[in-house]
Amino acid sequence: MATAGISATWLYVEDHARALALVLERGRLGDTYNIGGRNERTNLHVVETICDLLDRMRPAKDRKSRRQLITFVADRPGHDRRYAIDAGKLEREIGWRAEETFETGLKKTVAWYLDNGSWWQAILDRGYHGTRVGLLQPSPSIASDLAVDHDLSRMLLAALP
Repeated sequence: MATAGISATWLYVEDHARALALVLERGRLGDTYNIGGRNERTNLHVVETICDLLDRMRPAKDRKSRRQLITFVADRPGHDRRYAIDAGKLEREIGWRAEETFETGLKKTVAWYLDNGSWWQAILDRGYHGTRVGLLQPSPSIASDLAVDHDLSRMLLAALP
């Protein structure tokens, strides 16, 4: 983990999807809406919370806390210290608010990953091993997936008015 003091605003994926749908439905054409959940936490707090959730939801065989596994690495070049979002306009004009707190959203996310091991195991099996993707050339299978994602993104953008 990089520097512990770096912070970001965290948002549960279903809250984000709901915000996007509401912007499409109620937003003004050409306006910009920031989507954020008012859940700013440091990276260290996020990692410690994930460790605690895993310890409760799927305890290690030796019953030791996963917090002991946390290691610190050098920050990547140009790493910002804070990623914060002001979602005030979205809240005022569209009426959106995040339904999940940081704690409930992260608990649901960790539970999803625990319940869907075959999904992420397939990614690991194709050659991804937790390294920073931007520093290495992707394996041929991952490069193929990235090309498909790029083509899909181009298709979706072309379909926009």
